[in-house]
Amino acid sequence: MQTELLQGVRVLDFGSAWAGPYAGQIMAYMGAEVIKIESRRHLDVNRERSDAMSGAAADVELSILFHDVNMNKMSVTIDLTQPKGVELVHRLVKLSDMVMENFRAGVMDKLGLGYATLQKLNPTMVMVSISTCGQTGPSRSYAGYATIFNALSGLADLTGYPDGPPTEIRGGTDLRVGTTAAFAGLAALCHRMGTGRGQHVDLSAWESISCLIGDFILGYGMNERPFSRMGNHDESMAPHNCYPCQGDDKWVSIAIGSDAEWAAFRRALGEPKWALQERFADALGRWEHQDDLDRLVAAWTRSRTPAQVAEGLQRVGVAAFPVMSSADLFADEHLKRRGVFPEMEHPRMGKRTVVGPPWKFSATPTTLRRAPLLGEHNEYVFGQLLSLPPEELERLAQEGVVK
Repeated sequence: MQTELLQGVRVLDFGSAWAGPYAGQIMAYMGAEVIKIESRRHLDVNRERSDAMSGAAADVELSILFHDVNMNKMSVTIDLTQPKGVELVHRLVKLSDMVMENFRAGVMDKLGLGYATLQKLNPTMVMVSISTCGQTGPSRSYAGYATIFNALSGLADLTGYPDGPPTEIRGGTDLRVGTTAAFAGLAALCHRMGTGRGQHVDLSAWESISCLIGDFILGYGMNERPFSRMGNHDESMAPHNCYPCQGDDKWVSIAIGSDAEWAAFRRALGEPKWALQERFADALGRWEHQDDLDRLVAAWTRSRTPAQVAEGLQRVGVAAFPVMSSADLFADEHLKRRGVFPEMEHPRMGKRTVVGPPWKFSATPTTLRRAPLLGEHNEYVFGQLLSLPPEELERLAQEGVVK
Protein backbone atom coordinates (compact mmCIF):
# COMPACT_ATOMS: atom_id res chain seq x y z
CA MET A 1 0.00 0.00 0.00
CA GLN A 2 1.37 3.39 -1.01
CA THR A 3 2.07 5.81 1.83
CA GLU A 4 2.89 9.49 1.68
CA LEU A 5 6.22 10.80 2.90
CA LEU A 6 4.93 12.60 6.02
CA GLN A 7 1.92 10.39 6.66
CA GLY A 8 1.06 10.52 10.36
CA VAL A 9 2.54 13.99 10.90
CA ARG A 10 0.00 16.62 12.00
CA VAL A 11 0.68 20.33 11.51
CA LEU A 12 -1.31 23.27 12.88
CA ASP A 13 -0.97 26.08 10.35
CA PHE A 14 -1.60 29.64 11.59
CA GLY A 15 -0.13 31.16 8.41
CA SER A 16 -1.53 34.13 6.54
CA ALA A 17 -0.66 35.77 3.19
CA TRP A 18 2.06 33.80 1.33
CA ALA A 19 5.20 32.86 3.26
CA GLY A 20 3.54 31.02 6.16
CA PRO A 21 0.83 29.30 4.12
CA TYR A 22 3.34 28.17 1.49
CA ALA A 23 5.49 26.55 4.19
CA GLY A 24 2.41 24.67 5.37
CA GLN A 25 1.49 23.73 1.82
CA ILE A 26 4.90 22.11 1.28
CA MET A 27 4.31 20.00 4.39
CA ALA A 28 0.85 19.10 3.06
CA TYR A 29 2.29 18.21 -0.36
CA MET A 30 4.49 15.68 1.41
CA GLY A 31 1.54 14.01 3.08
CA ALA A 32 1.29 15.75 6.47
CA GLU A 33 -2.19 16.42 7.82
CA VAL A 34 -2.13 20.21 7.82
CA ILE A 35 -4.95 21.91 9.71
CA LYS A 36 -5.23 25.60 8.87
CA ILE A 37 -6.45 27.59 11.87
CA GLU A 38 -8.66 30.39 10.57
CA SER A 39 -11.04 32.96 12.00
CA ARG A 40 -14.00 34.74 10.49
CA ARG A 41 -13.08 37.71 12.68
CA HIS A 42 -9.58 37.97 11.14
CA LEU A 43 -9.47 36.29 7.74
CA ASP A 44 -6.30 35.21 6.01
CA VAL A 45 -5.48 38.32 3.97
CA ASN A 46 -5.50 36.24 0.78
CA ARG A 47 -9.12 35.18 1.31
CA GLU A 48 -10.22 38.78 0.88
CA ARG A 49 -7.46 40.14 -1.34
CA SER A 50 -8.23 41.22 -4.91
CA ASP A 51 -6.64 39.14 -7.63
CA ALA A 52 -4.99 41.03 -10.45
CA MET A 53 -6.33 38.65 -13.10
CA SER A 54 -9.85 37.98 -11.90
CA GLY A 55 -10.81 41.16 -10.08
CA ALA A 56 -11.83 41.51 -6.45
CA ALA A 57 -12.81 38.28 -4.73
CA ALA A 58 -15.94 39.48 -2.90
CA ASP A 59 -16.61 35.89 -1.83
CA VAL A 60 -13.93 34.49 0.48
CA GLU A 61 -14.15 31.16 -1.33
CA LEU A 62 -13.24 32.66 -4.71
CA SER A 63 -9.69 33.87 -4.02
CA ILE A 64 -7.20 32.39 -6.47
CA LEU A 65 -4.33 33.67 -4.33
CA PHE A 66 -5.62 31.78 -1.29
CA HIS A 67 -6.19 28.60 -3.25
CA ASP A 68 -2.71 28.53 -4.75
CA VAL A 69 -0.87 28.44 -1.40
CA ASN A 70 -3.31 26.39 0.67
CA MET A 71 -3.83 23.20 -1.30
CA ASN A 72 -3.96 19.82 0.45
CA LYS A 73 -4.94 21.44 3.78
CA MET A 74 -7.93 21.28 6.10
CA SER A 75 -9.58 24.39 7.55
CA VAL A 76 -11.16 25.04 10.93
CA THR A 77 -12.49 28.32 12.30
CA ILE A 78 -11.53 29.32 15.84
CA ASP A 79 -11.91 32.75 17.42
CA LEU A 80 -8.55 33.14 19.15
CA THR A 81 -9.74 36.23 21.04
CA GLN A 82 -11.94 33.98 23.18
CA PRO A 83 -10.44 31.85 25.96
CA LYS A 84 -12.45 28.85 24.83
CA GLY A 85 -10.93 29.19 21.37
CA VAL A 86 -7.42 29.23 22.79
CA GLU A 87 -8.28 26.17 24.88
CA LEU A 88 -9.33 24.31 21.73
CA VAL A 89 -5.95 25.11 20.18
CA HIS A 90 -4.21 23.87 23.33
CA ARG A 91 -6.04 20.57 22.99
CA LEU A 92 -5.06 20.31 19.32
CA VAL A 93 -1.41 21.04 20.13
CA LYS A 94 -1.35 17.98 22.38
CA LEU A 95 -2.29 15.90 19.33
CA SER A 96 0.04 17.59 16.85
CA ASP A 97 3.67 17.35 15.76
CA MET A 98 4.26 20.87 14.48
CA VAL A 99 2.90 24.40 14.75
CA MET A 100 3.68 26.93 11.98
CA GLU A 101 2.94 30.65 12.20
CA ASN A 102 4.00 33.91 10.57
CA PHE A 103 2.59 36.58 12.86
CA ARG A 104 4.69 39.49 14.07
CA ALA A 105 7.05 38.48 16.87
CA GLY A 106 5.16 38.39 20.17
CA VAL A 107 1.65 37.97 18.76
CA MET A 108 1.44 34.25 19.56
CA ASP A 109 2.55 34.98 23.12
CA LYS A 110 -0.22 37.57 23.51
CA LEU A 111 -2.74 35.00 22.31
CA GLY A 112 -1.57 32.48 24.87
CA LEU A 113 -0.02 30.37 22.12
CA GLY A 114 3.69 31.17 22.46
CA TYR A 115 6.30 28.45 22.40
CA ALA A 116 6.86 28.49 26.16
CA THR A 117 3.18 27.71 26.68
CA LEU A 118 2.78 25.15 23.91
CA GLN A 119 6.01 23.33 24.76
CA LYS A 120 4.65 22.57 28.22
CA LEU A 121 1.54 21.05 26.64
CA ASN A 122 3.55 18.96 24.17
CA PRO A 123 7.34 18.77 24.76
CA THR A 124 7.86 16.86 21.50
CA MET A 125 6.17 19.53 19.39
CA VAL A 126 8.19 21.53 16.81
CA MET A 127 7.16 25.16 16.40
CA VAL A 128 8.23 27.16 13.33
CA SER A 129 7.85 30.93 13.73
CA ILE A 130 8.32 33.04 10.60
CA SER A 131 8.65 36.79 11.11
CA THR A 132 10.18 39.72 9.29
CA CYS A 133 13.24 40.12 11.52
CA GLY A 134 13.12 37.15 13.90
CA GLN A 135 11.83 36.69 17.44
CA THR A 136 14.70 38.59 19.11
CA GLY A 137 16.66 41.79 18.48
CA PRO A 138 15.78 45.50 18.30
CA SER A 139 13.81 45.16 15.04
CA ARG A 140 11.79 42.10 16.12
CA SER A 141 8.42 43.91 15.98
CA TYR A 142 8.78 45.13 12.37
CA ALA A 143 5.97 44.25 9.99
CA GLY A 144 6.76 43.12 6.48
CA TYR A 145 5.62 41.69 3.18
CA ALA A 146 7.70 40.39 0.28
CA THR A 147 8.78 43.85 -0.88
CA ILE A 148 10.08 44.61 2.64
CA PHE A 149 11.96 41.29 2.75
CA ASN A 150 13.61 42.32 -0.53
CA ALA A 151 14.63 45.69 0.86
CA LEU A 152 15.88 44.43 4.21
CA SER A 153 17.86 41.53 2.79
CA GLY A 154 19.95 43.52 0.33
CA LEU A 155 18.47 41.66 -2.63
CA ALA A 156 16.60 44.70 -3.96
CA ASP A 157 19.81 46.73 -4.02
CA LEU A 158 21.34 44.16 -6.36
CA THR A 159 18.29 43.82 -8.63
CA GLY A 160 17.78 46.19 -11.54
CA TYR A 161 19.92 48.22 -13.91
CA PRO A 162 22.90 50.43 -12.95
CA ASP A 163 21.07 53.64 -13.90
CA GLY A 164 17.74 52.61 -12.35
CA PRO A 165 16.21 52.14 -8.90
CA PRO A 166 16.26 48.91 -6.88
CA THR A 167 13.75 46.45 -8.34
CA GLU A 168 11.25 44.33 -6.43
CA ILE A 169 10.94 40.59 -6.93
CA ARG A 170 7.66 40.57 -4.97
CA GLY A 171 5.83 37.32 -4.26
CA GLY A 172 8.74 35.11 -5.22
CA THR A 173 10.51 36.32 -2.08
CA ASP A 174 7.62 35.14 0.10
CA LEU A 175 7.80 31.71 -1.49
CA ARG A 176 11.54 31.50 -0.85
CA VAL A 177 10.94 32.31 2.82
CA GLY A 178 8.19 29.69 3.00
CA THR A 179 10.41 27.07 1.38
CA THR A 180 13.21 27.84 3.86
CA ALA A 181 10.74 27.52 6.74
CA ALA A 182 9.53 24.13 5.53
CA PHE A 183 13.13 22.92 5.19
CA ALA A 184 13.95 24.08 8.73
CA GLY A 185 10.79 22.47 10.09
CA LEU A 186 11.62 19.14 8.43
CA ALA A 187 15.13 19.28 9.91
CA ALA A 188 13.65 19.84 13.38
CA LEU A 189 11.35 16.85 12.86
CA CYS A 190 14.36 14.72 11.93
CA HIS A 191 16.07 15.85 15.16
CA ARG A 192 12.98 14.86 17.10
CA MET A 193 13.04 11.39 15.57
CA GLY A 194 16.48 10.84 17.05
CA THR A 195 16.02 12.57 20.40
CA GLY A 196 12.30 12.62 21.16
CA ARG A 197 12.56 16.36 21.79
CA GLY A 198 10.85 19.21 20.03
CA GLN A 199 12.23 22.71 19.59
CA HIS A 200 11.42 26.24 18.46
CA VAL A 201 12.57 27.28 14.98
CA ASP A 202 12.97 31.07 14.89
CA LEU A 203 13.06 31.98 11.19
CA SER A 204 13.74 35.52 10.01
CA ALA A 205 12.54 36.41 6.51
CA TRP A 206 15.28 39.06 6.39
CA GLU A 207 17.99 36.48 7.09
CA SER A 208 16.42 33.87 4.82
CA ILE A 209 16.82 36.12 1.78
CA SER A 210 20.18 37.58 2.86
CA CYS A 211 21.55 34.02 2.98
CA LEU A 212 20.74 33.66 -0.72
CA ILE A 213 23.04 36.57 -1.63
CA GLY A 214 25.83 35.38 0.65
CA ASP A 215 28.51 35.71 -2.03
CA PHE A 216 27.87 39.46 -2.30
CA ILE A 217 27.87 39.89 1.48
CA LEU A 218 31.07 37.88 1.91
CA GLY A 219 32.66 39.72 -0.98
CA TYR A 220 32.12 43.00 0.80
CA GLY A 221 33.30 41.54 4.10
CA MET A 222 36.55 40.36 2.53
CA ASN A 223 37.30 43.29 0.22
CA GLU A 224 35.07 46.13 1.45
CA ARG A 225 33.95 46.48 -2.15
CA PRO A 226 30.21 47.21 -2.43
CA PHE A 227 28.38 45.47 -5.25
CA SER A 228 25.84 47.32 -7.34
CA ARG A 229 23.09 46.56 -9.81
CA MET A 230 24.31 45.01 -13.05
CA GLY A 231 21.08 44.43 -14.97
CA ASN A 232 21.37 41.11 -16.78
CA HIS A 233 25.17 41.07 -16.68
CA ASP A 234 27.20 38.64 -14.62
CA GLU A 235 30.38 39.12 -12.60
CA SER A 236 32.39 36.88 -14.89
CA MET A 237 30.30 35.48 -17.76
CA ALA A 238 29.97 37.22 -21.11
CA PRO A 239 27.87 37.09 -23.17
CA HIS A 240 25.28 36.92 -20.38
CA ASN A 241 22.02 38.69 -21.19
CA CYS A 242 18.53 38.57 -22.67
CA TYR A 243 18.62 39.35 -26.39
CA PRO A 244 15.82 40.58 -28.69
CA CYS A 245 14.39 38.22 -31.29
CA GLN A 246 11.84 38.22 -34.09
CA GLY A 247 8.34 39.06 -32.94
CA ASP A 248 6.75 41.46 -30.51
CA ASP A 249 8.57 41.48 -27.16
CA LYS A 250 10.30 38.16 -27.85
CA TRP A 251 13.61 37.43 -26.15
CA VAL A 252 16.19 34.73 -25.66
CA SER A 253 18.54 34.29 -22.71
CA ILE A 254 22.15 33.28 -23.45
CA ALA A 255 24.88 32.58 -20.90
CA ILE A 256 28.45 31.54 -21.80
CA GLY A 257 30.74 30.49 -18.97
CA SER A 258 33.93 29.20 -20.61
CA ASP A 259 36.20 29.52 -23.62
CA ALA A 260 34.98 26.12 -24.86
CA GLU A 261 31.38 27.35 -24.80
CA TRP A 262 32.44 30.53 -26.60
CA ALA A 263 34.10 28.45 -29.31
CA ALA A 264 30.92 26.38 -29.68
CA PHE A 265 28.89 29.61 -29.85
CA ARG A 266 31.08 30.93 -32.65
CA ARG A 267 30.72 27.71 -34.61
CA ALA A 268 26.94 27.82 -34.24
CA LEU A 269 27.00 31.33 -35.72
CA GLY A 270 29.27 30.26 -38.58
CA GLU A 271 32.44 31.91 -37.23
CA PRO A 272 31.48 35.54 -38.05
CA LYS A 273 34.39 37.97 -38.30
CA TRP A 274 33.32 40.02 -35.30
CA ALA A 275 33.38 36.93 -33.06
CA LEU A 276 37.02 36.29 -34.02
CA GLN A 277 38.24 39.69 -32.85
CA GLU A 278 41.19 39.55 -30.46
CA ARG A 279 39.32 41.45 -27.75
CA PHE A 280 36.83 38.57 -27.50
CA ALA A 281 39.47 35.83 -27.46
CA ASP A 282 39.30 35.13 -23.72
CA ALA A 283 36.81 35.45 -20.86
CA LEU A 284 38.35 38.64 -19.45
CA GLY A 285 38.31 40.37 -22.80
CA ARG A 286 34.70 39.38 -23.45
CA TRP A 287 33.70 40.65 -20.01
CA GLU A 288 35.57 43.95 -20.41
CA HIS A 289 33.89 44.55 -23.78
CA GLN A 290 30.50 43.05 -22.95
CA ASP A 291 28.47 46.09 -24.02
CA ASP A 292 29.91 45.90 -27.55
CA LEU A 293 29.55 42.13 -27.47
CA ASP A 294 25.89 42.39 -26.46
CA ARG A 295 25.16 44.70 -29.40
CA LEU A 296 26.76 42.24 -31.83
CA VAL A 297 24.95 39.22 -30.39
CA ALA A 298 21.66 41.14 -30.44
CA ALA A 299 22.13 41.97 -34.13
CA TRP A 300 22.35 38.21 -34.79
CA THR A 301 19.38 37.18 -32.58
CA ARG A 302 17.03 39.84 -34.02
CA SER A 303 16.74 37.95 -37.29
CA ARG A 304 15.70 34.72 -35.60
CA THR A 305 12.94 33.46 -33.33
CA PRO A 306 13.75 32.61 -29.70
CA ALA A 307 13.22 28.92 -30.47
CA GLN A 308 15.61 29.00 -33.43
CA VAL A 309 18.34 30.64 -31.34
CA ALA A 310 17.87 28.33 -28.36
CA GLU A 311 17.66 25.11 -30.35
CA GLY A 312 20.74 25.96 -32.43
CA LEU A 313 22.84 26.86 -29.38
CA GLN A 314 21.63 23.98 -27.21
CA ARG A 315 22.70 21.54 -29.94
CA VAL A 316 26.31 22.63 -29.43
CA GLY A 317 26.11 22.74 -25.63
CA VAL A 318 25.56 26.45 -25.08
CA ALA A 319 23.07 27.49 -22.37
CA ALA A 320 20.25 29.32 -24.12
CA PHE A 321 16.47 29.36 -23.79
CA PRO A 322 13.54 31.57 -24.79
CA VAL A 323 12.31 34.00 -22.15
CA MET A 324 9.02 32.34 -21.31
CA SER A 325 5.79 34.26 -20.75
CA SER A 326 2.92 32.82 -18.71
CA ALA A 327 1.22 31.81 -21.96
CA ASP A 328 4.43 30.11 -23.14
CA LEU A 329 4.70 28.13 -19.91
CA PHE A 330 1.13 26.85 -20.18
CA ALA A 331 1.65 25.82 -23.81
CA ASP A 332 5.05 24.18 -23.32
CA GLU A 333 5.00 20.50 -24.27
CA HIS A 334 7.77 19.53 -21.86
CA LEU A 335 5.91 21.00 -18.87
CA LYS A 336 2.66 19.38 -20.03
CA ARG A 337 4.24 15.95 -20.13
CA ARG A 338 5.64 16.40 -16.63
CA GLY A 339 2.25 17.45 -15.29
CA VAL A 340 3.44 20.79 -13.96
CA PHE A 341 0.03 22.49 -14.30
CA PRO A 342 -2.63 19.97 -13.29
CA GLU A 343 -6.36 20.71 -13.16
CA MET A 344 -8.72 20.16 -10.25
CA GLU A 345 -12.33 20.86 -9.37
CA HIS A 346 -13.26 23.46 -6.77
CA PRO A 347 -16.86 23.52 -5.45
CA ARG A 348 -17.12 27.28 -5.88
CA MET A 349 -14.60 28.17 -8.59
CA GLY A 350 -15.14 25.15 -10.82
CA LYS A 351 -12.21 23.73 -12.75
CA ARG A 352 -8.90 25.30 -11.72
CA THR A 353 -5.44 24.99 -13.21
CA VAL A 354 -2.86 24.96 -10.42
CA VAL A 355 0.91 24.83 -10.05
CA GLY A 356 2.05 21.51 -8.62
CA PRO A 357 5.13 20.89 -6.47
CA PRO A 358 8.47 21.01 -8.33
CA TRP A 359 9.58 17.53 -7.20
CA LYS A 360 8.53 14.02 -8.12
CA PHE A 361 9.11 11.20 -5.63
CA SER A 362 9.21 7.75 -7.20
CA ALA A 363 7.95 5.92 -4.09
CA THR A 364 5.73 8.58 -2.50
CA PRO A 365 4.16 10.68 -5.28
CA THR A 366 2.17 13.73 -4.26
CA THR A 367 -1.62 13.66 -4.48
CA LEU A 368 -2.98 17.16 -5.06
CA ARG A 369 -6.20 18.34 -3.41
CA ARG A 370 -7.90 21.71 -3.60
CA ALA A 371 -7.62 24.35 -0.89
CA PRO A 372 -10.25 24.06 1.85
CA LEU A 373 -13.39 26.13 2.21
CA LEU A 374 -13.47 28.29 5.31
CA GLY A 375 -14.16 26.02 8.30
CA GLU A 376 -14.80 23.04 6.05
CA HIS A 377 -13.26 20.54 8.48
CA ASN A 378 -14.70 21.79 11.78
CA GLU A 379 -16.72 18.62 12.26
CA TYR A 380 -13.77 16.31 11.65
CA VAL A 381 -11.27 18.23 13.79
CA PHE A 382 -13.53 19.12 16.69
CA GLY A 383 -15.86 16.15 16.54
CA GLN A 384 -13.42 13.33 15.71
CA LEU A 385 -9.96 14.51 16.78
CA LEU A 386 -11.08 16.30 19.95
CA SER A 387 -14.15 14.10 20.51
CA LEU A 388 -16.42 17.07 21.26
CA PRO A 389 -20.06 15.94 21.56
CA PRO A 390 -22.41 17.50 18.98
CA GLU A 391 -24.22 19.58 21.60
CA GLU A 392 -20.96 21.13 22.83
CA LEU A 393 -19.84 21.88 19.28
CA GLU A 394 -23.20 23.50 18.59
CA ARG A 395 -22.87 25.60 21.77
CA LEU A 396 -19.38 26.75 20.77
CA ALA A 397 -20.70 27.69 17.34
CA GLN A 398 -23.51 29.73 18.89
CA GLU A 399 -21.00 31.50 21.11
CA GLY A 400 -18.88 32.33 18.06
CA VAL A 401 -15.89 30.33 19.27
CA VAL A 402 -15.80 28.06 16.20
CA LYS A 403 -18.17 29.94 13.91
